[in-house]
Amino acid sequence: MKSAVVQLPGLNRDRDMIAALTKISGQAPVTVWQTETELPDVDLIVIPGGFSYGDYLRCGAIAARMPVMQAIKAKAEACVKVLGVCNGFQILLESGLLPGALMRNASLKFVCREVKLEVANAETDFTRAYEKGQIIRCPVAHHDGNYFADAETLAAIEGNGQVVFRYAQGTNPNGSINDIAGVMNAKGNVLGLMPHPENLIEAAHGGSDGRGLFASVLDVIAA
Repeated sequence: MKSAVVQLPGLNRDRDMIAALTKISGQAPVTVWQTETELPDVDLIVIPGGFSYGDYLRCGAIAARMPVMQAIKAKAEACVKVLGVCNGFQILLESGLLPGALMRNASLKFVCREVKLEVANAETDFTRAYEKGQIIRCPVAHHDGNYFADAETLAAIEGNGQVVFRYAQGTNPNGSINDIAGVMNAKGNVLGLMPHPENLIEAAHGGSDGRGLFASVLDVIAA
């Protein structure tokens, strides 16, 4: 699997994502800087977590307007798979590649802990290694992860199966509507989620529940 990891000032989870992709696919991803307007031929583009541009204005708002995002939009329109984790999710929402918005956590506090996720849709290219309804562990670390969408948008994404992950068993850390932890676009090739699956892929992490997301993409591409 050929992959690319986007690097922006303030992102600090790019090394974790690079390590995860390398270990699971056996091939190190290329790195793409914010000013690049053309992207290499890859199967997966990942925007990792962190605090791009210090989270000024709104989380992800400045990053969403960088030149590289126009190139990512073009790749997404061409059905290349795009994954955004935490700040990457915020950037995808700010760029219009995903529906909805992320607000300040309901507690108004930064949350850093492990949560439980329910796989709401196991028929996507990102979740085929899981089963529908499966409960997995995953760490979160964010201040603005409270997912919100207006009634019309919410009905649409729920009806279309675009809600991919939900916080399960009372572990919602931020107040997200309908316990939504991750959503994808209507085409099914762009996924954003707040939890960090790259930080739970091997025994050294204390578990491998997050590995299935990357393995799913790898299996789809290899098929």
